Amino acid sequence: MQQTTQLTLHENVQFIYELVLARMELEAAGVEFSTGENLRGFSTNGRLDHEHILRRSAYVRSIDRAGQECLLTDYHFIQQYNQTQSINQYLTHWFYPYKGKFHPQMIQALLGIIGLGPGDTVLDPFIGSGTTAVEAQLLGINCIGVDISPLCCLISRVKTQSWAHIDAIEEASEYVAPCARDIHQQRLFRAPDDIELPPGPVKDFFDLTEMIARSDKSRRRRDPVDAFVHNRDRMLASVRDHVEVKRTLGLTFGEVDIRNGDVRAMQIDPESIDGIVTSPPYSIALNYVKNDEHALTAMGYNLDDLSEEFIGVRGHGRERFELYNEDMRQAAREMHRVLKPGAMAAVVIGNMTYQGEEIDTTGMFTEACEDAGLTFERSIDKIIFGLYNVMQKEYILLFRKA
Repeated sequence: MQQTTQLTLHENVQFIYELVLARMELEAAGVEFSTGENLRGFSTNGRLDHEHILRRSAYVRSIDRAGQECLLTDYHFIQQYNQTQSINQYLTHWFYPYKGKFHPQMIQALLGIIGLGPGDTVLDPFIGSGTTAVEAQLLGINCIGVDISPLCCLISRVKTQSWAHIDAIEEASEYVAPCARDIHQQRLFRAPDDIELPPGPVKDFFDLTEMIARSDKSRRRRDPVDAFVHNRDRMLASVRDHVEVKRTLGLTFGEVDIRNGDVRAMQIDPESIDGIVTSPPYSIALNYVKNDEHALTAMGYNLDDLSEEFIGVRGHGRERFELYNEDMRQAAREMHRVLKPGAMAAVVIGNMTYQGEEIDTTGMFTEACEDAGLTFERSIDKIIFGLYNVMQKEYILLFRKA
């Protein structure tokens, strides 16, 4: 008689969509199971690939079989490496307070649900703060991240590249120091004798440290020099954690390629991508240029020029929705072009409200994807709770290229 194996979910799993994704994770792994009465786990009498669940599951915390040792998943282990008070900001995920961040646990699950494994390549054409890139890297999945925002590209590079340059970053931290408390000054840190750090991962690290300090000054009224030092030290600790997780779990990191580019015309070969995980910009629900103007200005960019390039920001009034719809149709065509036949795309999106009227941007984008040649497979409601959420309800849409 087969012994029953219990699969217990993480304690932070609390929403219906998370239970749905947990079930889909197991289904994608070929596990036959039943849901426990308290909805906190699953049980199975069938064949179970323990190694796959332990290495890949985002929602299963442990595997427990009567009389045997309880086995904890890699994700449970990784969550412990957290320099913040938020359970979802482990490792480098917390770098920069970017609005509209992905939930990393959801992204890891979606990577498995759409069938990606080590050596495959995932594309996020709206890479944002780099959550998809970090999670793919941890799973050995290669990632191409594209974003029109130079700030997003900086954030994503630092989150995924710093671990390989930790010695050089730590060495530079001995002499790179904050030099002014005037937030309007062009730069807040310098090397001795005003020597500029050469372009690359080390300079990127300190550039992002400065942008976080500027954000702390702008949004929290913190002293920028104190914020620079505090965040630098926490960031260094998180990068060391990144290195430690890789070493302790014996991970082979996926390669990450972050590109400052436009989803409407990506420089990516046709049918070269194994899967897409992304979330399009939320049109007028959030002005990404205005929201991060303190950082973008410090980086030397003209905000008016950037606004003409950003999807969902360009245009005025209802014209903005028309331009948004046009841009998203082009984005859908590009996503279809670069996906391999049979490959899947997971898209997190929500509807907008304009002057009290709900705009069905979810339906608009679904239609755009179908017109581009992608087959709609499933929609999962994602209810959001929280004071700072831009939207209260999103949808996880799954498409497949025929």
